[in-house]
Amino acid sequence: MDIAQMRTLVRRDLRDDDPAAQRWTDDELDRHVQHAVHDLGRAAPVESVATVGAVAGSREVALTPLRGLLEVEGVEFPVNLHPPCFVPFSRWGTSLTLQIDTPPYRGDQLRVYYTKLHTVDATSSTVPAQFEDTVAMGAAAYASLAWASYAANRVNLGGEDTARRYRIWGNERLEAFQLALGRARSRRGVRVRRMYPEGDPAPRQLRVRGA
Repeated sequence: MDIAQMRTLVRRDLRDDDPAAQRWTDDELDRHVQHAVHDLGRAAPVESVATVGAVAGSREVALTPLRGLLEVEGVEFPVNLHPPCFVPFSRWGTSLTLQIDTPPYRGDQLRVYYTKLHTVDATSSTVPAQFEDTVAMGAAAYASLAWASYAANRVNLGGEDTARRYRIWGNERLEAFQLALGRARSRRGVRVRRMYPEGDPAPRQLRVRGA
């Protein structure tokens, strides 16, 4: 579902789907959609894997190519072993440091397992189908609350009570949205960061070459 389709769901929730009398612009609703998508990403992020080239002689790895990065869950190095070899690491900002005895050689690669934020744009979306209505609900809540705040001290066609009704409705939808995010977060369960075979006292580190 792309951003235009998501916006249609939001307008439907807001009862704002009459093109001749729309209260919110497309840009306004898109901003609220992105806000809700960001919140979903924090609760139920995308689980992703990227193969990154190591710098010869350095244990430092730049994480800047991993767009939308939230957390690094594991680092496989060397790659393509069976069972996989996961090594200890530390992260500070956009830099990851391999906690290994011997730094990588020229041409070495490592595999980074990480979580990242969801994205919704003009052509695609990473939001799973089961969360599309959740995102629409959150975006509608943000849109309603923003409008209520803007209209609080202004005369509007719906009467003086309009802003209050939008604020009540928005708060109710926001509470439901946050509950849905809580359920999504709990379904992820406990995240295990030590990604090496259970029972091993430490990760395997095979760095012997030319022996």
